[in-house]
Amino acid sequence: MQLIHSPASPFVRKVCVLMEEVGLADQIEKISVATSALNTAPEAAAANPTGKIPALIRTDGPAIYDSRVICRYLDDKAQSGLYPEARLWEVLTLEATADAIMESGVTMVYEARLRPAEKVFDGWVEAQWGKIERALSVINERWMSHLNGPLDMSHIAVACALGYLDFRMDDRGWRKGNDALDDWYAAFSQRASMTETAPE
Repeated sequence: MQLIHSPASPFVRKVCVLMEEVGLADQIEKISVATSALNTAPEAAAANPTGKIPALIRTDGPAIYDSRVICRYLDDKAQSGLYPEARLWEVLTLEATADAIMESGVTMVYEARLRPAEKVFDGWVEAQWGKIERALSVINERWMSHLNGPLDMSHIAVACALGYLDFRMDDRGWRKGNDALDDWYAAFSQRASMTETAPE
C-alpha cells in the first residue's frame, strides 16, 4: 500500500501515528507530495478527486481517503482495537472533535498563506480560533477521564490536533486554562509514535 501524504498535515500525522502504534509503518510506502487548496498535486488528485490528503492506495481495491476512513480501515486490518465497541461512540465523537480542531487550524493557516494580505479576513480567522478554544475547553473539562484510559483512536487524534497547534500557532497559547489537557499531552507526546511523526 501507499500513503499519499505531506508530513506537515495533522490529518496525515494521525494516520502515521496509528501506523506506528499498530505495526504497519514498514508495510506502507509514503509518497510525499506538495499540495494545497489552490495547487493540487497530481498524485493527490489521482487518489482522491477532491485532492485532499491523506489518501491510501490499496493493492486490493480502490484508493480510500479521509483520515477517519483510513484509520478505521488500518485499525481493522491490524485488528488493533483502537475503535473499541464498548466505547465506540465516545471514541468517534472525540476523534471528530479533534478533527474539527485540525480543520479550523488548517483553515487559519490557509487564510494567512493563500490569500493576498489585503484580503485576509481577520474576523474569519478569529472565528476559527474561537471554535478551537471551545473544543479544547470541552476536552479539558469533560474528556480527561477518557483520555486517561486505555489507548484508542481518539487519543491519537487529540494529540495530533494539539501537535498541530504547537507547530503552526504556538503563539496562540492553547495551554492557558487547559491544565489537565496540557499535562496529558506532555506525557502522550513522548510516545515513540509521536516523536517519529513530529513535523519539522
